[in-house]
Amino acid sequence: MQATRMGICWRLFLCSCLFLESSSQDFGAQTQFICTSVPKDMDICAATLQNSVPGNDLKTTVMQLRETVLQQKETIMNQKETIRELTSKLSRCESQSGAEPGGRRKEPGSKNTMGDVSRGPADTLAQLSQTLQSLKQRLENLEQFSRSNNSVQANSLKDLLQSKIDDLEKQVLSRVNTIEEGKPTLRNETEQRGRVESTLTSLHQRITDLEKGQRDNRPLDKFQLTFPLRTNYMYAKVKKSLPEMYALTVCMWLKSNASPGVGTPFSYAVPGQANELVLIEWGNNAMEILINDKVAKLPFIINDGKWHHICVTWTTRDGVWEAFQDGVKRGSGENLAPYHPIKPHGLLILGQEQDTLGGGYDATQAFVGDLANFHIWDRKLSVGEIYNLATCSSKAQVGNVFAWMETNLDIYGGASKWTFEACRQLN
Repeated sequence: MQATRMGICWRLFLCSCLFLESSSQDFGAQTQFICTSVPKDMDICAATLQNSVPGNDLKTTVMQLRETVLQQKETIMNQKETIRELTSKLSRCESQSGAEPGGRRKEPGSKNTMGDVSRGPADTLAQLSQTLQSLKQRLENLEQFSRSNNSVQANSLKDLLQSKIDDLEKQVLSRVNTIEEGKPTLRNETEQRGRVESTLTSLHQRITDLEKGQRDNRPLDKFQLTFPLRTNYMYAKVKKSLPEMYALTVCMWLKSNASPGVGTPFSYAVPGQANELVLIEWGNNAMEILINDKVAKLPFIINDGKWHHICVTWTTRDGVWEAFQDGVKRGSGENLAPYHPIKPHGLLILGQEQDTLGGGYDATQAFVGDLANFHIWDRKLSVGEIYNLATCSSKAQVGNVFAWMETNLDIYGGASKWTFEACRQLN
């Protein structure tokens, strides 16, 4: 009898140890040896499973892990759906703005009076505010012109346009209130944007028509270009290329309060070299002139919202350059692309920096502000000649390579032209 009991206990010991050792190998735990007493008439394996606490814990853990995996899977599916919705909305926004996915710019000549399509309500309101401010500025200029010419028709149209601008500002204010209340819907957002865009387009066209009538009565060189927004499609193209030059002077009037950096007043690219001749102030860097992709920093400070006259002279011999602001020499240097003549057969663009010949515009490098009396000479002007330009002297000369004339430019993307007479409209 005692031998029989010992045999049963030995078998129970082996069964328990084998089960636990198998479990520990499966789950990476340390092996434990446990001997459990079992009634004589009970199934050994069933009793072992029933009394095995570690086995129950493992089963519970597995169930919890399975629930966690299912919850994570559901979360991932929801996130994928959200990404698809956002991608779809982004594509619709890009198609409405006329830009292709990937940020490619609009074709030359296309107009978007609201600027780049914004990615959020705050950006949209900022764009609307900038556009309205630009239109109001043009309207004030037309009002000044109509007063000087006693035009009853112009005054009547001015009143009508002012009324439309007031209506637009009310729409913007209404949109601000709606956003603050947190109740905008996608459908209402789309309909409201459509109404505002339609009204702005109509307003822009009527002001443009009025400006055309104004231009019929002014000299072809008494105008300025206005770039109200930082975009990658608003620019002016000079109709003819530059000749080969071993020396040059470039002068212009600029007005801007853009920050950071006023952008690129002009860029000249030739085949094989996009940075043949560039004037740029980008980000928090100082204004720079590039010749054959070589750089010189210029001591200009012009982003104060006031008109400034600037000139840069350069000769290929030793790469000597000089910089003038408001008729006063501000700095000079040498070794700027020495013995490299400015190449011909290129493309001169106002308002954008070219990464390729006639393209590759980047909105972050675009010029924002007003530009006028842009002239280029193929020689180095004297200090006295530059002073005459800055003070609007009757002795001031015009560029012999490029002279500031409306007929010498093509305008794209919504940049506007209106009357400007240097020294009479300063600040």
